Amino acid sequence: MPGAGNIVTIFSVRHITDYQYKRPVKLGEHRLMFRPRDSFDQTLLNVSLAVEPAYDRLRWIHDPFGNCVALLSFKAKTASLRFESNIRLDHTPHAALDFPIDAAAMDYPFTYDAEELPDLAPAMARHFDDPGDLVGAFARQFLHRGQPTRTSSLLMSLCYMIHDSFAYVRRSEHGVQTPLETLELKTGTCRDFALLMMEAARSLGLAARFVTGYIYVPDRDGSTTLGGGSTHAWCQIYIPGAGWVEFDPTNGIVGNRDLIRVGVARDPRQAVPLSGSYDGRASDFKSLTVQVNVTSDGDEAAPS
Repeated sequence: MPGAGNIVTIFSVRHITDYQYKRPVKLGEHRLMFRPRDSFDQTLLNVSLAVEPAYDRLRWIHDPFGNCVALLSFKAKTASLRFESNIRLDHTPHAALDFPIDAAAMDYPFTYDAEELPDLAPAMARHFDDPGDLVGAFARQFLHRGQPTRTSSLLMSLCYMIHDSFAYVRRSEHGVQTPLETLELKTGTCRDFALLMMEAARSLGLAARFVTGYIYVPDRDGSTTLGGGSTHAWCQIYIPGAGWVEFDPTNGIVGNRDLIRVGVARDPRQAVPLSGSYDGRASDFKSLTVQVNVTSDGDEAAPS
């Protein structure tokens, strides 16, 4: 539980996904990842899921990363499919300066503990071809030549550089750009920016993983916060002593402020919020709309 004096924010999330088809189709299994991960910094208070048409079966599983996943199957054919989830949770923000780092990892380069290394190794491996090591060169520009670099300064500089130098654009296409494409285009979505920072950190020998979730935009009319109105994505870097630390290069956020964590994964393809299939022609698909509203009930002091 949060310690005395910490401020807890109560967040509510309403997430609607609506599929429309040109004729009734037979639905295959659908996989939903929408339930936030309970932790010391966020606690799920209640959750509900409404689905139209009614599903034939619902079962819950934990995937290899411990994410909570709902699997739904359907019997009846339908020309529409609608999911609505409502979530309420309390959230304790932690700023970048709140994270203690082990003395041996204060400066980069450092090595991970031998006992942790086997578990971190899959998150340290680079996943995309980079023949010219351009992503690696992008990451190394923040290192001090001939002397150690503060680990916190290195990672914050990397996060802020992506935020300041790359332009956020929405894309309707599925999937993510490769890190090289994002580096060349200097544009992308939150998922693209998270993946670029992950691969840049991995090029430095650091463990990184992808996070999917939601972001609270305090004042949508006047805010420059990006990624609201739909699901959001960022990344975590493992720092000895601090553990998995949140970095949102889309908004230049270090720490979990306004970030609601739903799922973590080694690769973005393993953390798709909603996926499924139908039996029919590609031309049977008509439209997809997604609406996400994140609201706050206000702040309150956490109990001691």
